[in-house]
Amino acid sequence: MRLLIATDAWHPQVNGVVRSLDAVAGEIRKLGHEVHILSPADFRTVPCPTYPEIRLAVLPGRRLGRLIDAMAPTSIHIATEGPIGLSARRYCVKRGLAYTTSLHTRFPEYVHARTGLPVSWGYALMRWFHGPATRVMVATETLRQELQDMGLHDLGLWSRGVDTALFHPRDFHPQDRGFLDLPRPIAIYVGRVAVEKNIGAFLKLKLPGTKIVVGDGPQLSMLRRRYRHVIFTGNLTGEDLARHYAAADVFVFPSRTDTFGNVILEALASGVPVAAYPVAGPLDVMGDAPVGCLDTDLRVAVRRALTVSPAICRAYAEKFSWRESALQFIGNLTPVTAHASMVATLPVPPNAVEPPARSWR
Repeated sequence: MRLLIATDAWHPQVNGVVRSLDAVAGEIRKLGHEVHILSPADFRTVPCPTYPEIRLAVLPGRRLGRLIDAMAPTSIHIATEGPIGLSARRYCVKRGLAYTTSLHTRFPEYVHARTGLPVSWGYALMRWFHGPATRVMVATETLRQELQDMGLHDLGLWSRGVDTALFHPRDFHPQDRGFLDLPRPIAIYVGRVAVEKNIGAFLKLKLPGTKIVVGDGPQLSMLRRRYRHVIFTGNLTGEDLARHYAAADVFVFPSRTDTFGNVILEALASGVPVAAYPVAGPLDVMGDAPVGCLDTDLRVAVRRALTVSPAICRAYAEKFSWRESALQFIGNLTPVTAHASMVATLPVPPNAVEPPARSWR
């Protein structure tokens, strides 16, 4: 298999989409397949309005077509609805090629939060964008049902994984004074610092101890000025990020629009319970597992989550692997030669383990 993934989200961006695609591409390569990433790095770019950290490809159409022709992929996956995704969609539709797409964020709600445009317009655009795909990959069963009710079809589950070798509980020593000296409990948020993440709902809570926000984004400067008692670290990666997770007593996930929430799994793998709203994403990742608390009152969720055992959180996170996620991704793909009305799957190498037939929550 020569898999082409067309995505507007890629390094050096730091977000769940990039982490998911990067991890799954790595696992697919380990299975013996080729994976080519078509990203903003292949084109001239400009900053995204209201979010300059994200670069958008400028008129990628002709060059994109030449690159796809040169790669001669056996399967094409379009991961995002940006300029690269739109151009890849146009390329495939024009030539009658089968392709798959994935839905990583609640795009209509995202646009509404930034521009005020009606959510209904966003869903009409999504039906148009994803409609011709042979399979649309979604992260959770709840989201699949919601999108089905809104008119999207041929929806397949593609869950996520977590790096349990990097994210794990840690014992902190005297040299870690920065963590040991902070008032407890430590409540942490990790992710983009942007309006659609609803971070204000966390920061305005009256909680004892210390609040930490890890991440960057267009709201960072404003929130730093408004909440001077909160520690804002900016972007962290690798060991730095893992140590911050492990130092916390509770992970607070205030978003109401995320489709999954990779950071939830990273926190749980670090032995940190999760407090969140009972919405799609947290509901599907955590379900009724005793690894935190979901409540319409976020303060109540935090207080209850603080009573959860770190060992239970870690054990639960160990059930999620990027290898299983990659196998599920492969199972959703369609050969480019398939007719657009067909939904075929690619063969998995004989030494690979087939994903179990169960709900991927």
